[in-house]
This record gives sequence, structure tokens and C-alpha cells, in this order.
Amino acid sequence: MIVNVRDADGARTAEEQGAEALVVSAPPQGPTAAIDLPVLWYSGGAPRKAAEAGADAVVIVWEDDEEERVLALRDEALSLGLEYVIEVRTDEDLESALELLDPEIFLLSARGSDDEDGFERALELLPDVPAGKLAIAELHAAGREQVIELERAGVDAVIVGARDVAELVGAAPPQV
Repeated sequence: MIVNVRDADGARTAEEQGAEALVVSAPPQGPTAAIDLPVLWYSGGAPRKAAEAGADAVVIVWEDDEEERVLALRDEALSLGLEYVIEVRTDEDLESALELLDPEIFLLSARGSDDEDGFERALELLPDVPAGKLAIAELHAAGREQVIELERAGVDAVIVGARDVAELVGAAPPQV
């Protein structure tokens, strides 16, 4: 479970409820030093901003007609020590990204769709993600049933909005 958060309180709550990573589109407000989760930068901005914000990875949106831009962003991310995640919306995007970059991580995007369409889109794209690659599905208001179905289908992680993550995880996280 990857939770989209806006501030340090949301990040702490997500971590306490069992989130495995965080998604941010701007540096979280307030102190985040006590949070020990990987951070995925998802703002469309340059990888440098992600690195400055302390992110571990950055999302790069695939655009067929902008291959040079995608390559430059990928190279910048790698030079900064960031992992990169390629966001795809269609079978054609996924195929083109594989040919040009052969990325390790794909974001099966829900942008421009409602949650049901995003859920269906993730299930449609998933079979085209090669074995050994990671697939992340994006759902803004996923329910527990959708998360379980995506997991059973082979999705490695689901991005959800900040809310009661424990409900989506299905059990309280272990006490340590």
C-alpha cells in the first residue's frame, strides 16, 4: 500500500496504519525525519526537485512524442541516485516504454479516469507488464475488494489517497 500524503501528520498516520511507502507531489509540510518509509515523488517536475525533497524515486510520465524528454528525465534521476517509475496509460505506452527504456517499475495510471476506470485499466495493462517488473496501480478511492483483486492479479502495490489505510490493509499493523 502506497499512500498519497500532503503533510507530515498524514505521513505519520499512514505509516502507523501499515502503509509501505508514501507518494508526495510537494515536500510534506512539517518535520518528516521520524518517518522511515520510501517516498515516491509524483509531481511531473524535474527529478532534481524530488531529490531535494528527499524522495527515493520519481514518476516519469511516458509520452510517445517526447522520447528525448523521457530519456533526459530518466538519466537525471539515475545521476541523482533516484529510482524511476514510468507512468503508462495504454498498451501502446507500455510497449513503447519497454522498447526504449526497459524500466523496472511501471505505474499503471488512473489519471483522467474515475476509480472504476482506473481499476479496470490496471487490470487490462497488467498482463503486458513482463515478469520480473514491478507494477503499481493508481486508484484514488480504492476499496478493500479492489485492492485484494489487484493483489491477486499480480499488482505489486496500489497508490491510494490518504484516509484510513488500516481498512485497506485489512488488519492492524504489528506492534513493535
